[in-house]
Amino acid sequence: MEEKVIYRNQLVNNINIYYEFYPNPNSKKTIVLLHGFLSSTFSFRRLIPYLNNEFQVVSIDLPPFGKSGKSNKFVYSYRNLAQTVIQLISTLDLNEITLIGHSMGGQIVLNILHQQPDIADKAVLLCSSSYAKRSRLPLVIGSYIPYFHLYVKFWLARSGVMKNLQNVVHDHNLLNDEMLFGYLKPFLEDEIFLALTRMIRDHEGDLSAGALSTITHPCLLIWGEYDRVVPLSVGERLKNDLRESELVILKETGHLVPEERPEVVFHHIKQFLA
Repeated sequence: MEEKVIYRNQLVNNINIYYEFYPNPNSKKTIVLLHGFLSSTFSFRRLIPYLNNEFQVVSIDLPPFGKSGKSNKFVYSYRNLAQTVIQLISTLDLNEITLIGHSMGGQIVLNILHQQPDIADKAVLLCSSSYAKRSRLPLVIGSYIPYFHLYVKFWLARSGVMKNLQNVVHDHNLLNDEMLFGYLKPFLEDEIFLALTRMIRDHEGDLSAGALSTITHPCLLIWGEYDRVVPLSVGERLKNDLRESELVILKETGHLVPEERPEVVFHHIKQFLA
């Protein structure tokens, strides 16, 4: 499977947004992909070829991750990140949209649907983060301390990219140098740690159960049986709070479902959108 890709940067909501556009002249439907925390469009590289065979695809780097802007003046709340994606979609003049979000990206999808219900027809949530609270007050206060970003950098270095990958992937045989460098690359420049410090400060927590109940879009929830980051119990709770949703559980799979089961994930998405 080979796909044509156009790499673009767009100034949206006072920050530079990097995205990849995969056209498909045979489809009017557009898939918009949103990645998870500490990730980028890289995490969808195995899923995109399957999707692009059937649909037009736009994969976005959410700031401050990947190749998007890393300003410490931007407000990195989920509400503002959602608003940024909404504005980008409006700029691109896309039609018949399905939003797909992994982990944190799933929570951004839910925020988008909550803010502007008419923007998409359906949504797919891959191990979506949900029910997390606002950053703890001591952490928020600490984020104002000069050089706090160096603590953030130290924490990430200590946890290590390989250790994090081992936590999000169930089958460790999938781990290789390509994955290691792909997830490490965005953190080789110091500016991201200043932006992450601001993100800690701005994080307002996930949507409440009451807010979730107002979302009426058909939602497909795909979860790894052995997700250690956002446990399956969260997916089961989310299914109950979303009015029109179905939950698919992937056996022998962890949190990083687009990496671990791209073909199976695509199969369920295609059925859902048929």
